[in-house]
Amino acid sequence: MNPKIIKNDADLAAALARIDEIFDAKPGTPEGDELELRSLLVERYEADAFPVDLPDPLTAIRFRMEQQGLKPKDLVPYLGSASKVSEVLAGQRNLSLTMIRKLVTGLGIPAEVLLHEPGAKLDDSITTLGADKFPIGEMLKRGWFGGFRGSVQEARANLEDLLSAFAPPAFRASFATTFNRRHVRTGRQNDDYALRAWHIRVATLAAREELPAFDIKSIDDDFLHRLVSLSYFDEGPKLAREFLRKSGIHVIMERHLPKTRLDGAALCLPNGEPAVALTLRHDRLDNFWFTLLHELAHVKLHLYAEEACTFYDDLDEASDDGPEQQADAFAMEALVPASVWKSAGSRRNITQDTLVKTAERLRVHPAVLAGRVRFEKRNYRLFTDLLGHRKVRVLFEE
Repeated sequence: MNPKIIKNDADLAAALARIDEIFDAKPGTPEGDELELRSLLVERYEADAFPVDLPDPLTAIRFRMEQQGLKPKDLVPYLGSASKVSEVLAGQRNLSLTMIRKLVTGLGIPAEVLLHEPGAKLDDSITTLGADKFPIGEMLKRGWFGGFRGSVQEARANLEDLLSAFAPPAFRASFATTFNRRHVRTGRQNDDYALRAWHIRVATLAAREELPAFDIKSIDDDFLHRLVSLSYFDEGPKLAREFLRKSGIHVIMERHLPKTRLDGAALCLPNGEPAVALTLRHDRLDNFWFTLLHELAHVKLHLYAEEACTFYDDLDEASDDGPEQQADAFAMEALVPASVWKSAGSRRNITQDTLVKTAERLRVHPAVLAGRVRFEKRNYRLFTDLLGHRKVRVLFEE
């Protein structure tokens, strides 16, 4: 009878009976080869049918300590402190991802044992983000790590766990590609890792929102006119955010991090949805509306057509870059069409009273026109009391 794959208990019984018959067969003989093959088939079937449970993590740690003659104090480099060692060994503290990685590397305990999941491996995507260089102190101060209330030192000791929650796995899988295809408008060097952290924060906040499907064709002249007309109202910026969200465009307000200079950004989420992020670095209505329209221009013109899929903008900096000039022109035209501006705002000696009356007639906020005049005349001392200083951020202090 030729050996065959064992599929059930009947096959197993037949195989064991045959093994008993040829148990004394000599190696290298036909029966010896048959014995070896049947033994392997039995072993495979039993491993699948009666898997051996993984030892629990604490048992595995104690076993490795006994093997290597380690004392509790020897685990401090892996678990962080004497108190944590005591708590882990007493079953009062779960292992963190940071602890697990150190135990895998330092003591050679398999990750699947410490994670207590057959075949499980540690996710290295946090490491590839360069997360150890993130501005952890500032992120902690802003509450980006949820309910964690420890010190900066404790945050760094639990960095992998905190960042696993901060940057969900689905997002990390696509972030490297997205971030590497970025377009940055600035005249200064940004801290690359602070920029990464800010991007992740913005994208994960946006990903929590459920919005209608986005149709890029919806951004037409009528759409832009309705959006800009919201500037007329005291809560215009909040109304604009709601308007865009109902059109399938995420709008996130998040202050820039130290060592970055940003007014706003346009980016694609992992699922392809567009997001506009504003830092409100300059808390003025004129800056809000121009930045919003500038980033919306990137959504309309560039996010789905250019190789870059993220645009970071410091709008204090002039740019001769094609996409940036296009976005500037788009924003200016959307805010005040050239046909209107030619007669309404381009007078050489326009007065504040004239500007306010013109804004009222156009049903837009005076800050929109004031910002345009200041830019075109390159005189940033004009109409400062019309710009809506400190009128934006307060609307989004939720």
